[in-house]
Amino acid sequence: MTGLRGALAVVLLGVCALVAGCGSEARAVCGTVVDSTSYAEPATSRTDVQEKLPAFADGCDWMAFAAVTGTSESSPCRQEPVPVAATQAENPNDNPVVGDKIRAHRITQILPRALQLFDCPTEGKGSDVLGALRYVVKQMSAQRHPGQPHQIIVFSDLINNRGDLDVNKLDLSEGARKQKIQELVGSHLLPDLTGYTVVVHGFLRKKGSDPDRFPLLESFWHEALTAAGATTADLL
Repeated sequence: MTGLRGALAVVLLGVCALVAGCGSEARAVCGTVVDSTSYAEPATSRTDVQEKLPAFADGCDWMAFAAVTGTSESSPCRQEPVPVAATQAENPNDNPVVGDKIRAHRITQILPRALQLFDCPTEGKGSDVLGALRYVVKQMSAQRHPGQPHQIIVFSDLINNRGDLDVNKLDLSEGARKQKIQELVGSHLLPDLTGYTVVVHGFLRKKGSDPDRFPLLESFWHEALTAAGATTADLL
């Protein structure tokens, strides 16, 4: 029996050697999207990032970034992802003190990188929100781990007016919304958000002159993100 326990211990140690933070609770694979178009102009937008991103990042093991520009998916305005959790090479003995020190240092890199995305140069006209979502999900998909949550925080008004989606001209009747969402999903213009949670800050911050459209736009985006697979979609 003693020999069997010893053999099992060796196997478990071998498994732990293959993953980072074996003795630590796994946190989320995360993404941050920052809108650098007209949404970035009010000081409130930057304040939102400064106040809300640190708490969100504390629940993450890895963070990707994407900027909303006129050409988000092909934009050269980038920030490198931040691997928040210590790797096995960095913390071979899974020492919680070492792990916490590495995490604390990496967390400090997240907010400055996100704020820099506000200052991306103007790229074409309009706002390509869908492209930014596709880009951040592409990065996160490469980091997927079974059992880890996947979370996206978005700082944008979601006024997408590029490509096949111009929300300012969108027919927001129930049937037309459903048809448009089916088109976006079928054309892969909405990323696969299966199992993801999405929270948006600043939704419709710069409201237009037609208040009757506001709740319908909220319904459109909630339905679209849910159709893409999001488990929750909060528009704040």
